Amino acid sequence: MLSSKVIHVDGVFLGTAIMCGSLNTLRFYATHESVRALHNACMPDFGALYAQVKSLFNRSRLLTPQPA
Repeated sequence: MLSSKVIHVDGVFLGTAIMCGSLNTLRFYATHESVRALHNACMPDFGALYAQVKSLFNRSRLLTPQPA
């Protein structure tokens, strides 16, 4: 592992983007259940990975019932 970046949205830690040196890509390590579908997903750049994670997280918040 060469380096990594934490991914969080609105203060919620969602996972880590890990640079894979041999493939020159980023692999996502999901820690939050709402983005588990992207666990181990590989993308060429951080912006694309962050956009996917943020979109999935925001979509899950819309579908989750809020307490009354």
